[in-house]
Amino acid sequence: MLTIRVMTMDDYDGVIDLMKRTPGVTFRDADSRESTSKYLQRNPGMSFVAEVAGILCACVMCGHDGRRGYLQHLVVLPQYRRQGIANTLVERCLSTLEQHGILKCHLDVIKTNATAADYWRSQGWQLRTDIDRYSFTRSENENV
Repeated sequence: MLTIRVMTMDDYDGVIDLMKRTPGVTFRDADSRESTSKYLQRNPGMSFVAEVAGILCACVMCGHDGRRGYLQHLVVLPQYRRQGIANTLVERCLSTLEQHGILKCHLDVIKTNATAADYWRSQGWQLRTDIDRYSFTRSENENV
């Protein structure tokens, strides 16, 4: 039986394991225990995990800046895909954002992650071609 629940810091090690084992998902210093704790505190009740028979099989992190929502790290273990788990997690995030008055959500997909790009397109998400994202790192460490 599928159980969806709010992600807590008790889930951190399992979520990081999911991320590291999933091709196309990037793990950076910003995904540290401390940074993740700050993110969950800043966006309470917005990130979720999925379990089947007590096995952590999926996760998604969600937050907002007061205007727009952001999804990160939607991960479902391969043996649990195509069962509606990702859709359920995303819907939970979008519903939670809507409760906060946020009706538009963004996400980033690494250009080489065709599996993720195909999934998001199949769900009606639109690839933006009218903007370019620029990043600036205020550190010598490019992995932040």
